[in-house]
Amino acid sequence: MAAEIPVDVMTRTLASMASAVGECLKGMACVLETHRPDALVLLGDRGEMLAGAVAALHLGVPIVHIHGGERSGTVDEPVRHAISKLSTWHLVATEESAERLRRMGEDGQRIVVVGAPGLDGLTDLAAGTMHDTVAELQLPPSTPFVLALFHPVVQQADLARDQTIALMHALNAMALPVVWLEPNADAGALGVLQALDEGALPSGSRRVRHLDRALFVRTMRHAVVMVGNSSAGIIEAATFGTPVVNVGDRQRLRERNANVVDVPAEAAALTAALRQAVQHGRFACINRYGDGQAGRRIVEHLVQMPLVHALQEKTNAY
Repeated sequence: MAAEIPVDVMTRTLASMASAVGECLKGMACVLETHRPDALVLLGDRGEMLAGAVAALHLGVPIVHIHGGERSGTVDEPVRHAISKLSTWHLVATEESAERLRRMGEDGQRIVVVGAPGLDGLTDLAAGTMHDTVAELQLPPSTPFVLALFHPVVQQADLARDQTIALMHALNAMALPVVWLEPNADAGALGVLQALDEGALPSGSRRVRHLDRALFVRTMRHAVVMVGNSSAGIIEAATFGTPVVNVGDRQRLRERNANVVDVPAEAAALTAALRQAVQHGRFACINRYGDGQAGRRIVEHLVQMPLVHALQEKTNAY
């Protein structure tokens, strides 16, 4: 590890999110100036990635952006596109994303479709029986369970508590044990946590702050349905055919696999969608986000692509 940059992730307000970008920008400028890497690889749409891109651009460090060109809606989308406009090379998950970057004026010769790296090794990582997974999660044995992961929508931070309550009502109507992963540090997260503190999940449920990657993937594989608004439901879950009820606006514009249904954060609609998903059962394991070989392609292109400073003198392609 080259460095750690302290950032406030506990205040969880709109202002603290903006301030965290500034803290990360200052930290990244120092790190890049000290270590002078050949390139900075950034993934996704978080404000910390935007801070890294701004710092790298000013210090002449070429930027390789993974997962650019995607639509999602909410604050994540403009942040993602801002990172793309600052980046030198684009390693994207889908052809649709590549085409969007070309329409944004990015040079087509610097855009490569590699797939989503989150799919690499996913099936191997998920090896293990449902019986063993349920035991590790400390859930009731021989009972179907639901995986819930609900993050706040930044522009709707003041609605996060009520949206969480609606989801909890729907889950209680289902009466299946729930594994509920607590939200990220975005504004509105305190509202989600407040609703969880004040309410109750169905009997046998577990509320957890974090699951390691292997256990999370096994949980996603064996859940009878996944509900919430995590990108994992949009991208990874299709590899296992897990039905996904996508709640609200956070991922509303992403490319969909067949296993995803979009539902507003309303208790009645959520209850109906959850029941329909459980009744449908698993989908075919077909994933438009790739074949699990993105890492190999990324390495190949990192080795081959020129990373000279002149490439940062970007202009629109039209």
